[in-house]
Amino acid sequence: MQDRLRAKVILDDDVRGDPRIVAGLDVAYAPGSDCAAAAAVLLDAESGAVVESSTACVKVGFPYVPGLFAFREVPALLAALRGLRTVPDLLVCDGHGLAHPRRFGLACHLGVLTGLPSIGVGKTAFVGEHSKVGAERGAWAPLTEAGEVIGRVLRTRTGVKPVFVSVGHRIGLDRASAQVLRLCRGFRLPETVRAADHLCRQTLAARSDSPRSGSC
Repeated sequence: MQDRLRAKVILDDDVRGDPRIVAGLDVAYAPGSDCAAAAAVLLDAESGAVVESSTACVKVGFPYVPGLFAFREVPALLAALRGLRTVPDLLVCDGHGLAHPRRFGLACHLGVLTGLPSIGVGKTAFVGEHSKVGAERGAWAPLTEAGEVIGRVLRTRTGVKPVFVSVGHRIGLDRASAQVLRLCRGFRLPETVRAADHLCRQTLAARSDSPRSGSC
């Protein structure tokens, strides 16, 4: 399926201007349970204000398998996205896009299924290699595998570990990196990712504390 859907990835940058409404996406898992909480948080990229948010609790129907992470998270994330009234200009995923063994990570998968421009922002590298990155904010080095550029190792805060940016769908690597820097306001990770991470964990905790929570 990844090989088939990969052919639908659009690598041309057709995003006009800076995206205004940006979605952060993340999933949290309940320990010892098959329950997962997904969050989609829309931020105004200029002000940083939350525009809208949506959550969804679902049963996880796919095991954790490296390289097949999207099959575990996509159903929950699509459920959260369906709860939004506003269509975002850009999806920012906590994961990878082209920086994937089959060049079809979570950001590519969600981008193709929704048709929306998407970016992957990983905390650690999954595949590829890179040279040393400068210590200052905005410094970067190409992430490559077998001579192919599959992403960018980007320093979003001076003296702090870099993140791994890769294209998902309908946006180029230069634009993707610029948007990640734009969304990082004093922290290593974009505000979109931070907001979604907080909301999905909060949702999961509230569900666990509720005597009526039951199963997902």
